[in-house]
Amino acid sequence: MSVASRSDLAHKRVLVTGASGFTGRYMVAELQSQQCHVIEVGSQGGVPGAHESHLADLRDAQALTALVQATRPDVIVHLAALAFVGHGSVEEFYSVNLMGTRNLLSAVEQAGLALDRVLLASSANVYGNAAAGVLDEGTPPAPANDYAVSKLAMEYVAGLWKERLPITVVRPFNYTGVGQAEQFLVPKIVSHFARRAPLLELGNLEVSRDFGDVRAVVSAYRQLLETPEAAGQVVNVCSGRGHTLADILAMCETLSGHSLDVRVNPAFVRANEVKVLLGDNRRLLDLIGSWNSPPLEQTLAWMLQAAAPGTPVGGAG
Repeated sequence: MSVASRSDLAHKRVLVTGASGFTGRYMVAELQSQQCHVIEVGSQGGVPGAHESHLADLRDAQALTALVQATRPDVIVHLAALAFVGHGSVEEFYSVNLMGTRNLLSAVEQAGLALDRVLLASSANVYGNAAAGVLDEGTPPAPANDYAVSKLAMEYVAGLWKERLPITVVRPFNYTGVGQAEQFLVPKIVSHFARRAPLLELGNLEVSRDFGDVRAVVSAYRQLLETPEAAGQVVNVCSGRGHTLADILAMCETLSGHSLDVRVNPAFVRANEVKVLLGDNRRLLDLIGSWNSPPLEQTLAWMLQAAAPGTPVGGAG
């Protein structure tokens, strides 16, 4: 398939929800580099590169409608979500991820905006416990936890607007980078190596994931925004390469020159653990053309350097 045509994002008003989060900060920088007028919507504010900053709660439909009417964006990038699978409040997964998205789409409709694009961030977790093969967008969803169910429900509710709004749903697989919270596995591992801790407790070391780099992920999102043919599509964003936690431990040991004692803590082994998540990115490449996520070694080296600037680290690129 030939690569789709491109539209120019320069000077477009782009509203980014979750702008103060891990992915949001990189997304704002990516859009700013394209000369977009970035409207930051988040829970904290003050994201570098944003031209406007607004605090908003997605669960407050009335306030969200007023915000959309006041800012009148051309494009919306919806990243705000409760993303940590181990989060304790089941209700918040649905109130934020599902109803928050519905409130946003309803606000756009009430404001009467003719948007160029809405990009909604879902998750590859919607595929569930697929244990073998490479997952493409045609893989039947089988969510295995409330986070994944809330994301799949969000996709279904977005379908109610598919005839009226140019929506692209992205399903990112796992990705990481500098600034991701240590409650997530890769930053936790990196932190232990960077500070040369003697011991690290983890869950199942043979869990395999398609680990991407946040910088490549936001580049893919931006390029999808520039691709008119991406409207109405569900698109995996992934590297197509799988690594286990044991692989990551070995890479960090090589990069840092530090060895530590790794113990499997049964308390960290989740029920309904998704054993393998490896993505097929052919649809993404068909739409945007040349794109690749850096090798995981490069991402880990970048993270180790940021965590311990005085520690010699090789392999960064």
